[in-house]
Amino acid sequence: MFEFEKRRSTRRSFLGTGAIVLASPLIRGRFAVAAEADARQVADGLVRKAVAFLPSLQEPNGGFSTKSGPGITGIVVTALLRTKKLTPAEPVLTKALSYLEAEVAPKGTLAAEGPQSNYVTAVALMAFQEANVRGRYDALIKSGQTNLKRLQWDEGEKKERDNAYYGGAGYGGKSRPDLSNTAFFVEALRDSGVPADDPNLQKALVFISRCQNMKSEFNDQPWADKVNDGGFIYSAADGGISMAGGAEPSGALRSYASMTYAGLKSMVHAGLTPDDPRVKAAYDYIKQHYSVDENPGLGKSGLYYYYQTMARALSLLGKPTLVDAAGVEHDWRADLTAALAKRQGGRGEWVNTDSRFMEGNPALATSFGLLALSYAHATKI
Repeated sequence: MFEFEKRRSTRRSFLGTGAIVLASPLIRGRFAVAAEADARQVADGLVRKAVAFLPSLQEPNGGFSTKSGPGITGIVVTALLRTKKLTPAEPVLTKALSYLEAEVAPKGTLAAEGPQSNYVTAVALMAFQEANVRGRYDALIKSGQTNLKRLQWDEGEKKERDNAYYGGAGYGGKSRPDLSNTAFFVEALRDSGVPADDPNLQKALVFISRCQNMKSEFNDQPWADKVNDGGFIYSAADGGISMAGGAEPSGALRSYASMTYAGLKSMVHAGLTPDDPRVKAAYDYIKQHYSVDENPGLGKSGLYYYYQTMARALSLLGKPTLVDAAGVEHDWRADLTAALAKRQGGRGEWVNTDSRFMEGNPALATSFGLLALSYAHATKI
């Protein structure tokens, strides 16, 4: 057991005594501050190890896992820069950025081609935004925003608001929209400076709302009230799709946690506030299914994607703790940090033993782990 976990266990036991329950908020606050400091210190060590590990996976062309295309390289660059441990001038990053420019912006315009055009453009846009020192990538960022918006399903593709494809984005081209790629689309635009009230983000909100298991004025899909738990599925398109299993005989589609966090963070990015019924319902689902041991609804599948979506969503909400279904209050930052500490390999890597969603790839899983810690602890590490 990590020393950090021992200290947390001691504090939890202490906090469970009647004396502390009745103690002043000042005392409880001091324990919370101490727990946060512990988590930050552990996170710093995890980040340093992972940052030292990732360069060992870089290919001679500067990219990472390039047989899968440029997407993973974009995620690695974004993750490394968001740790604040490296600058864009570091050799590992100058090589990776040069690779991205050659692959995604060879003509000076950020616009990926092919079946992953939306996904790759989105993650490359995030990478160039993080690396944009003294306006070096201003032109690429602007063109990336414009080209990303062109990939959205809307009137340009003859999809009106009443169509379940409307506002969504898929992997690229004319592929079916899904919530994961739409979340990357939204995040890339917001992180690169596009305001929440931008028309394309508001169109995306239409699709995102339709992916929620909640019957309301925002979701007119026939399956919306079959589960009605506030969680999210993978896509509202083509009759509704869930990675947590096929449709029930009733037509219900199972919610799962990683998509619920993706939906939640995207709704906040698009300007919804905590008192919006969609946000409330999603947050209630999260409290009912709180875990750092699995991706509820999918088990170990997509665990590291789950960690980074969880950290981004909860940090955007500004909630340092949450109360689960059993009434237990959790410092989610400390819990997440401990979960990642337990899973980090000796070289600093993270790898999912469940290789679904490509998380058997250490470049991808390690980058997701770094993103999770960077969101949980912001610039403190």
